[in-house]
Amino acid sequence: MTAYRQFRDVRQFGPVKVATFRDGRGRDKHTAACTAPRCDFSAEYDNRSAAELAARTHRCNA
Repeated sequence: MTAYRQFRDVRQFGPVKVATFRDGRGRDKHTAACTAPRCDFSAEYDNRSAAELAARTHRCNA
């Protein structure tokens, strides 16, 4: 079963979007995902600064 996530505080750093959401246990989590075509980068982090650092330093392979 797929989890429905409501993202908030969405920001974009180049092609990468960073957003905050609550996981199934009610904790805040942060995700970084690249929106470029054929780029499969996405990651989940416990703090916002780590997600933003990943977004700023990401380089697409495509």
